[in-house]
Amino acid sequence: MKQRIRVVGIVREGDKLLLLKRSRGRAEELPFWELPTGKIRLGEQPEEAVSQLFFEHLGVQVEEIKLFDAITFMGLSGASQLPNLYIVFEVKFNGEINLEASEKYSAYKFVAPDEIKALKVDEATLSVLEIESGRKTELSYSTSNNETEVVSEATIYFDGASRGNPGPAGVGYVVVSQNGEILKRGGEFIGFATSRVAEYYALKEACEQGVELGLLRVKFIGDNLMVINQMNGIYQVKNQDLMQVHDDILKLISKFERVSFVHVKREENTEADVEANRAIDNYFGKKTLL
Repeated sequence: MKQRIRVVGIVREGDKLLLLKRSRGRAEELPFWELPTGKIRLGEQPEEAVSQLFFEHLGVQVEEIKLFDAITFMGLSGASQLPNLYIVFEVKFNGEINLEASEKYSAYKFVAPDEIKALKVDEATLSVLEIESGRKTELSYSTSNNETEVVSEATIYFDGASRGNPGPAGVGYVVVSQNGEILKRGGEFIGFATSRVAEYYALKEACEQGVELGLLRVKFIGDNLMVINQMNGIYQVKNQDLMQVHDDILKLISKFERVSFVHVKREENTEADVEANRAIDNYFGKKTLL
């Protein structure tokens, strides 16, 4: 399956990040703001592509470059409605930004996390910014007490745990609204399974929770890159043990208006992991008491 691969540069100024305004939007969109983003030319390494991006469009020489993360997701709309792989780097450069020679960008600004909502931001950039700013992972918000609140869009973190691989396994999920409220969280013991099977059952549980909550637009966040790539269509599911649950997930996600699947590091998915392991502990705790 065709896949879009891009490199992205994160430039910091205190707690703010550099955003650039496109000179023109895609055919179906108005101009938007994005992190410095570019393609990888034939024969280029990702680091070389980032350096060339900053030189060509910002007029600066990259002084330091460090791999930050790689995210995969399925575009929700427009030209990016394909499997996407974004390789993200932290960048430091020499000199002042000069956009005079750039046909791609018309303006730039350093933006604090709480200023992002006021801008029209590219979907892929928003995914990267959410990870960078920690809004996806700082789950120390108070749980919503308004059970009748109507929420149509949310992020669901999911994780599977297997002690022994195969061994006792559990699944966990955390549902977070757009304003950071934890709408629901929980886990379930699923018996004895491999870690891969547990990850898929965790995603299935996350989908079921989204349907139960009446969500229309969902971003699923997981730390198993293979599962995320398979859901984005980058890799095929060939394991017979996973095909049925994969088919079940496809049926569930058809109930949403739109979905995306994003990979994060394990340390950015700790709350769902806690729920999965708690489910295992609770199961054996009850068994011990009998």
